[in-house]
Amino acid sequence: MKTITIAIDGPAGAGKSTIAKIVAQKLNIHYLDTGAMYRAVALKVLQQGLDPSDHEKVISILPSTHIGVTYQHRLQRVYLDGRDVTHLLRQPEVTKAASEVATIPEVRIKLVELQRNIARNYSVVVDGRDIGTFVFPNADRKFYLTATLEERARRRWLEMREKGYDQTLEDVKRELEARDKNDMNRAFAPLRKAEDAILIDTTGKTIEQVADEVCGYLREYLG
Repeated sequence: MKTITIAIDGPAGAGKSTIAKIVAQKLNIHYLDTGAMYRAVALKVLQQGLDPSDHEKVISILPSTHIGVTYQHRLQRVYLDGRDVTHLLRQPEVTKAASEVATIPEVRIKLVELQRNIARNYSVVVDGRDIGTFVFPNADRKFYLTATLEERARRRWLEMREKGYDQTLEDVKRELEARDKNDMNRAFAPLRKAEDAILIDTTGKTIEQVADEVCGYLREYLG
């Protein structure tokens, strides 16, 4: 049976993950959260007491770092060295460290191999920052979601508050700005819109509106 791959790229806070999950559910296929894999590497770095910006030290632990992905009732679980760490991956310090380790080519190469293996076996909706340009350049359909910095910061701040993290809106905005700079200026596979990606500005739109827009394009493609 032929598998399909749908790529959704864009900056942090543009709504990629939420939209990707909804689209996967509507199409009855798997959602592959690649960001969670980078967070798992970042978690290992922090647990080892290493500085995420010390690239040589991060690279040195890669051979002994084992990331696994399973699905339970279509929900993704991420394993680090055999232990389910899904519940630990959204902590602010892990998020910050993930942005740094994701700039390291050796980390990306290791995880991209895993992502491509998963997509060979399953139809997936995948979101990230270089999915349509580097990870799956031949994806069946590509989307690039964006929004203003203010809108993205507000969304992320509300999300963090719901989870009990005490961060100011200004702090979140500064972190997103730094993350954008990191993602767009990294030497290896930077964040950019693929030439054949459909651009959707999510500013001022509800999750439902954006999901409907994406699904509209996909219905057209899938017939």
